[in-house]
Amino acid sequence: MSHKVYVEFPGRLVMVGFGSIGQGVLPLILRHIGIRPDRVVIVTAEDSGRDEAEKLGVRFIKEPLVRENYRRVLENLLGRGDFLVNLSVDVSSIALVKFCWERGAMYLDTCIEPWAGGYTDPATPPGKRTNYALREDALALRTDLTAKNPTAILTHGANPGLVSHFVKEALLNLKRDLGVDKDKAEPATRNEWAELAQALNVRVIHVAERDTQVSPKVKEVNEFVNTWSVDGFVSEGCQPAELGWGTHERNFPRDAKRHDFGNGAAIYLGQPGAATRVRTWTPRAGSIHGFLITHSEAISLADYYTVRKHGEVQYRPTSHYAYHPSDSAVMSIHELAGRNWQMQDRKRILMDEITSGMDELGVLLAGHKKNAYWYGSQLTVEEARSLAPYNNATSLQVTVAVLAGVIWAMEHPDRGLLEPDELDHKRILEICKPYLGRMHGEYTDWSPLSDRERLFPEDLDFSDPWQFKNVRVI
Repeated sequence: MSHKVYVEFPGRLVMVGFGSIGQGVLPLILRHIGIRPDRVVIVTAEDSGRDEAEKLGVRFIKEPLVRENYRRVLENLLGRGDFLVNLSVDVSSIALVKFCWERGAMYLDTCIEPWAGGYTDPATPPGKRTNYALREDALALRTDLTAKNPTAILTHGANPGLVSHFVKEALLNLKRDLGVDKDKAEPATRNEWAELAQALNVRVIHVAERDTQVSPKVKEVNEFVNTWSVDGFVSEGCQPAELGWGTHERNFPRDAKRHDFGNGAAIYLGQPGAATRVRTWTPRAGSIHGFLITHSEAISLADYYTVRKHGEVQYRPTSHYAYHPSDSAVMSIHELAGRNWQMQDRKRILMDEITSGMDELGVLLAGHKKNAYWYGSQLTVEEARSLAPYNNATSLQVTVAVLAGVIWAMEHPDRGLLEPDELDHKRILEICKPYLGRMHGEYTDWSPLSDRERLFPEDLDFSDPWQFKNVRVI
């Protein structure tokens, strides 16, 4: 593994939050970015990881950030040309972006976070607890006056984030294999990418992921076990299920709602994502049931690949996450649901205790002439450990995407507010691929109708296997 330094950075870097992702990304930042450790500061709510940080020569501040104190805590740590990496939960992304711009600093996060309770407050209408609403609020920061502000990249982890670059690579592979637009150059603009997806007839984009990492220590009662942030997973799992809503769909779900504001690219269901399963496929696992967990990429992909003519939407793919987490996490979700979505008293992140398994994370593009095509990363835990310290297969796919996003921002420091779909996918993948194990693309004849009605008759739409009606389980 090359320890290439991609960019020299004379400024200061502040990391807010230091859970499993923060602990995994810190060594990568010091490996691939030319920054002195004493120019890095961690601000976090817990003591976890303190020894690791101090061993590396990084300053560690234990102080939870809340509405009342975040300015006071950060004002002496950030200035012009510095960088804030937000890997926390319950700290408002919008507040931090505004603060960074005031200070002349760059910014990156892995999801758009509200202040504590914003995801799960029952007093807030479900439509306002969606990632759609959070994204609309964040994108409202874009004005003519902020276009040249310090670069602030939203939602650049593995997913959302890395998967947006997988989609572009998959589209180029489909363009080559299907012989579509042979005389046209590779897309260079948002409209050209959307027109390519339309020309290919990509109707559906699943972010299809199967995590098979296991530990000999079984999940205990009243314990939530996961291979990455428990708090992050529970908060997004309790949000309404969301998906980008495609123009080919003919059966509107009876419990679905549209938003009466914003771009209109997505819908949400009247139940948590962690209570909603969808059918999908990955090469190693085959046919699986995943959870329809809401992520920003479900909305941003549908929005980015929309084709409009004279202001009217002509084409848009359906897009959503379809996540089968580790078996321990599945049991944890089952228990969480039985507790009426009240978090268990104990939390455990699987890291050193993992004995085997992989995270198979990719995008399934379907509806085209060859039915469906999966492209993504097949990373084993053994490979992850050999590539970077303090990581498992799941966390490394996130941490290297954080690293790549930070490097891209440092290379382009005055681009204002951006989403992953708007970055140079080739540059991001150049940085990420050495850490992603086997990068694999595979066609499949599988569809949501494959081997159905074996036991009981179902209400299916056989005229189009990729209707969401056929994909959804419950």
